[in-house]
Formats: sequence, structure tokens, C-alpha cells
Amino acid sequence: MGNADYVYPSTNEYRQCAHPVAVPPPQPFFKSFKNSLKETFFPDDPLRQFKNKTHSRKFFLGLQYFLPILEWGPRYTFQFLKSDLISGITIASLAIPQGISYAKLANLPPILGLYSSFIPPLIYAMMGSSRDLAVGTVAVASLLIGSMLGDEVNATENPALYLHLAFTATFFAGLLQASLGLLRLGFIVDFLSHATIVGFMGGAATVVILQQLKGILGLQHFTQSTDIISVLRSVFSQIHESKKRPKFFWISAMAPLTTVILGSLLVYLTHAEKHGVDVIGNLKKGLNPPSFGDFVFTSPYLTTAVKTGMITGIIALAEGIAVGRSFAMFKHYNIDGNKEMVAIGTMNIVGSCFSCYLTTGPFSRSAVNFNAGCKTAMSNVVMAIAVMFTLLFLTPLFHYTPLVVLSAIIISAMLGLIDYEAAIHLWKVDKFDFVVCMGAYIGVVFASVEVGLVIAVAISVLRLLLFVARPKTFVLGNLPNSTIYRSVEQYPTTNDVPGILILQIDAPIYFANSSYLRERISRWIDEEEDKLKSTGETSLQYVIFNMSAVGNIDTSGISMLEEVKKITDRRGLKLVLANPGAEVMKKLNKSKFIETIGKEWIYLTVGEAVEACNYKLHTCKPDATNEDSQPWNNV
Repeated sequence: MGNADYVYPSTNEYRQCAHPVAVPPPQPFFKSFKNSLKETFFPDDPLRQFKNKTHSRKFFLGLQYFLPILEWGPRYTFQFLKSDLISGITIASLAIPQGISYAKLANLPPILGLYSSFIPPLIYAMMGSSRDLAVGTVAVASLLIGSMLGDEVNATENPALYLHLAFTATFFAGLLQASLGLLRLGFIVDFLSHATIVGFMGGAATVVILQQLKGILGLQHFTQSTDIISVLRSVFSQIHESKKRPKFFWISAMAPLTTVILGSLLVYLTHAEKHGVDVIGNLKKGLNPPSFGDFVFTSPYLTTAVKTGMITGIIALAEGIAVGRSFAMFKHYNIDGNKEMVAIGTMNIVGSCFSCYLTTGPFSRSAVNFNAGCKTAMSNVVMAIAVMFTLLFLTPLFHYTPLVVLSAIIISAMLGLIDYEAAIHLWKVDKFDFVVCMGAYIGVVFASVEVGLVIAVAISVLRLLLFVARPKTFVLGNLPNSTIYRSVEQYPTTNDVPGILILQIDAPIYFANSSYLRERISRWIDEEEDKLKSTGETSLQYVIFNMSAVGNIDTSGISMLEEVKKITDRRGLKLVLANPGAEVMKKLNKSKFIETIGKEWIYLTVGEAVEACNYKLHTCKPDATNEDSQPWNNV
């Protein structure tokens, strides 16, 4: 830090540059409470469009809010239809094999994957605000359902109960999602940080790929656990089975390079299903049968269904909204997060009543939809019509589809979720975010999907608490030839201001950090005094707090300032505040702290505070305990 001489302003200059720090005028409690609620739950001001409108217009705008299709539908053109038709057929070609594959991953009948690609996309097309989101089942949610429900009910021994629990879990997931949107609680999903999602998705993708070794190797007895240790133990304990290859094993070996159609055709022509190649088998023709009578609301299974629904619902919601926002950014339009929650929740509630399990907007399918040139959510309608046609007429063609093809489809989709480049970026930019990411990954891979999620969220919340409980404080210095004051660590060329210690508190002051701030401020003062004694410079006389980053303060924070005031008084120092915000000034005024410190010791900027302190240092003898000695009244 530099030691250049500080230029002191004259008395006339000081008189001209001083500005008062105002205490905001008092507001009625209910008005203040209303404003706080509005900023918390309605930051986007969704009711603005209803102002100064007739009742009929308000009613129509309300319908448009919950059914965006009424907004873009009247403007729909034939050019849009051509683009959406191509996109819809393209994503249908991906949705059909993926739907069957992911249903098997969840230990559900394969036909449910097709059911879940029919009803939910129709609901989302009417209620969703994203033009690019392609709705369907996802691997991670399927894995979670299979893992969590499988701990309670064996899908092989009791398939009917397992199926009913899957519908019930989907119902509760949709109920949670829609409730979060209606109650404007979407910020809860933000607790799943980017680092958490990267690590969790990567770990889940690794686990899903390992699970496909059963289909690739043709193993008959495979573990239900998802951790890597159990999977590898299951593989190596049956290594003798994988060596006993069936006569037509070459079909399974080439399956990762084939399509569903080619694989099914080869099995049909060679009758490979009679020689050890597992196939899907019969798929029931027809549209979704109703399932609202199959919900399980009895103990002990209700708890399992609710827990599974809540966890999978949050994960699916976070993925769907993140994917929708990503593609909306590319096309320069905005999506309403709370509206998306209502749409995704509604389609899952309705879907659970018609034999569908959890759906959201998967990245792989949405990326295909985006690249195919979709214009509106009508592409989801086209996809749903294609799936409906498949359900009505084409399901028998999937009878000979080998399971190893489904495993290959899942693996190819999962490889894209292992985003090692994002992990490297996290390491370069923020090591703590990298720890969060790896905590999620390791927890999922070596323990379970649920444990990995808990670890990632716990580390993220811990970091949030550390931000609140251990805020940054740093010393400010004067940039040469200016009245600007910045951190001496960031700007080593700054100059000391003799006799004055300038500290910046970089966070709101709450009960969680008040004790830490009191101790840290005392240590700053001790270190500054020790440094001045060792160099023989002017003794410390003033301590200035730059409060510009302190957005709020509670009663514990005010008590901390009162204690710091007593500490500085005992040491013969004077406490000065610079640039306190409106909320802080209002509370300091009501608590009488302004009277305690003195209005004359509160300034609008650090520069004015330094000028006032320098004026006192050079015009009269400092006496911090004498309350009658006053500089220019600044309030």
C-alpha cells in the first residue's frame, strides 16, 4: 500500500462538498408489509398487465396467463406449422424408443413410456410458456423412481402395487410442482445450484450407464442397488454367465450401433429371442387407460409415495425450468418460472390419472426440438399425435426389439449428461462450487441417488450459511489523485489515510454474523494500531464503516454496532458511518442509535467522512469522549 502524502481539503472545500444523509419518511406498517410481500413473491409483477383493463379483458388475460396457447394460437401461421410438423415428427422418433427405455429403467412396463409421451405433451402445449421444451420421461427421474420405490416394493414380486405407487408418486410430484408455482415459491428450486445439478446429473448418468451392463452383458440376476460397488460386485460375481454367450450373441454385441428398427428386424428374421436375446415382448395396443382409481393412500406405502414424489418432482422441475430458460435465452424470449411450474405440475397430475409416470422437459429431446427448428409448443402436439398413432397401430412391431438396444439408447443419452467441461470450468472459477459438484457426483455413484442429492444440497446450504455468517470485511485505501476509496488488497497502490481506519462490511448485518463482525472489527483495529506503533506513524483516531453494501440490519446487528461504539470509546477512537442505506437508517433511527453515535458522525460517502475526520485532526485536539466537540453537522 502506498505512503504518498494525503492532500487535505480546506474548510471552504469541505463546507461545499458535504451532503446530508436522510432518514426515509415513515411508512404505514401494512404498506411496508405489502411491499415486502410483493418483492418476495411477485418480483416480476405479473398483475401489471391487468391494470386499467375492463372486467372482460381481465378475464381473457387471466385465461391467457394460465393457457398461453390462447395468446400465440390466434397468431399461428402455416409457416409455423411446417416447422413444428418437422420438429414434432423428429422428436417423436426419439421419444418413442427413449420412452420405452426409460420405463424399463424405472422397472415399469415399457408401454408406460409411450403413455407418458402422449397425454403430458398435450397438456404442456396448452399451458407451457416455452416454445422449445419437448416433454417426456427422463432417465434421472426414472432411475430415482426405480431406486426409491424399489426399496419398499419389489417390482417383480408385486408389479401391481409397484405400478400403483408409481402413479401415486407422480400425482404427489405434480401436486408439489403446481403448488410451488401457484404460491410463487419457485425460488425454492434455486437451492439446487448449477454446481449441484452438474454433479448430480453426472453421477446419475454414470449410475444409469452402469445399470445397463445387465442388458449389454445379458445378466439374469442383477442388483437393485444403484451404487457402483454393488453394480460391479453383481457384474463380476456373474462373469461366468456373460462368458456363456448365446448362439446369436453377435446381435447383442452390435446393438449399440443399431437402431430400434434394425435391431427388431434382425431379431425377427433370425428368431434370436429363442437363443438367449431378451426382447421387449408384447406391448398392449390402445390409448392410455384411466388410473385415478389405482392411487395408494394407505400406510405404510403412502409415506414412500409422498417422499418419492417430492424428491423426483423437485429434480424434474429444476431440469425442466433450466432447459426451458437455456433455449429461451438463445431465441431472446422470456419464460415465467412460476407459470412453468404450474404447467409441469398440471401435466403430471393429469398424467398420473391416465397411466403416465413422471415427465418433464429432458435436455436431449428439447435440444433435438430446438435444432429441428420448432417455432411453438405445437411441436409437442405433433409428437403426441405420432405417439397416439403408434399406440393404436404400431405397438406390435416393438415385440422383437432387443433389450440391449434399449440399453444402448439409454447409454448414448446419458453420455451427454456427464459434463466434464463444466466440472473443469467450476474448478477454474470457484473451487467451492467444484467441491459441491464432486460431492453430488461421489454421493450418487458410491452411495445412492438420494444420498448424493442430500450431500449436494447440504453443501450448497452450508455455503449459503457461510456467506451469511462470515461476510467479507476489508480495509479501504485512497486511490492516488482521487477521492475514491477501494480495497487495499484489490488495489495495492492505494494510500493510507493517516489516523483513520476505513472498513467496508460487504453484507447485511444479521444475528447470524453480528458476533463474527464484532470480533473481526476489533481485530482490524488491533492490527492497525500495532502496525502504526511499529512504524511510528500518526496514532489511530477514527474508524469509518463504509455501509454501502449493508442492505439491511436487524436488532442483533444494531446491538453489535452499539458494542463496537463502546469499544472504540474505551480506546479513545471515534466511530463514523458512511453511506448507510434507507432501510438501515430507518432502523438505526428507531433504535436511537443515531442519537448514540451523533448525527454529525454519519456521512453520505467515504470521501466526505474522511474529509470531516481530517478537518477535525488538523483544527482541534481529538477527544473521542467529549461529545460536545462536533464537526460539521451532516444530517
